[in-house]
Amino acid sequence: VQLQASGGGLAQSGGSLRISCVASGYEFEYYAIAWFRQAPGKEREGVLCVSGSGRSTYYLDSVKDRFIISRDNAKATVVLQMNNLKPEDTAVYYCATDKAYYCSGRSDEYDYWGQGTQVTVSS
Repeated sequence: VQLQASGGGLAQSGGSLRISCVASGYEFEYYAIAWFRQAPGKEREGVLCVSGSGRSTYYLDSVKDRFIISRDNAKATVVLQMNNLKPEDTAVYYCATDKAYYCSGRSDEYDYWGQGTQVTVSS
């Protein structure tokens, strides 16, 4: 299993960024895939997950109405669209899967991780 994240960068407060994760080495279309983030000095936290059926689950109230997760099974890709970004969204963002059908917000339940992509939001 390989997960390759890309698309991070620098945005101003109120701006938007789109990060992607391309998966390979397993049957992507059947399994949940999630985005986590880790800010400096903080623990990794679940952000959003999309199940094998396409159902989204939010793990952070602070990103509801701002972040959207989507998956393209034909391209084995999951995308996190981040709108109205805030400085507190600054973190390294990771995609992850545990090859399970349902989502989980617990990082210790995920076996496979992408390398992370830095998102920095300036005020």
